[in-house]
Amino acid sequence: MANNRPTSPHLHVYKLPLTGLISISHRITGVLLSAGLLCVVYVLWAVAGGAVSYQSVQAFLQVGLIRLVYWGFVFALFFHLCHGVRHLLWDMGRSFDRATLTRYACIELFAAGLLTLATFVIAG
Repeated sequence: MANNRPTSPHLHVYKLPLTGLISISHRITGVLLSAGLLCVVYVLWAVAGGAVSYQSVQAFLQVGLIRLVYWGFVFALFFHLCHGVRHLLWDMGRSFDRATLTRYACIELFAAGLLTLATFVIAG
């Protein structure tokens, strides 16, 4: 028995639009921020533990890979914030046409990168 129904394209055929990638990234950053919050709590716990406890955490945070993860966390925080602002615009019923969606996605990525860079410069 032949099945003449159309089949869905495979993932290697279908090109996900920027807005789709941004949406998936927003969900992933939300999960990563929740996990990263445990690290923030640990740092605060070390501060409350005294100078020796905090110095050991501070030394750990100076490791190159950990610093990279830290700045990834900061970028994820700003990215998640910027996408949340875009959701507020959607809640007002604005910017649903394809061109505006793509433009706002680019603005969102640029703003998250700029805010991360500004934080990096300020934090030294």
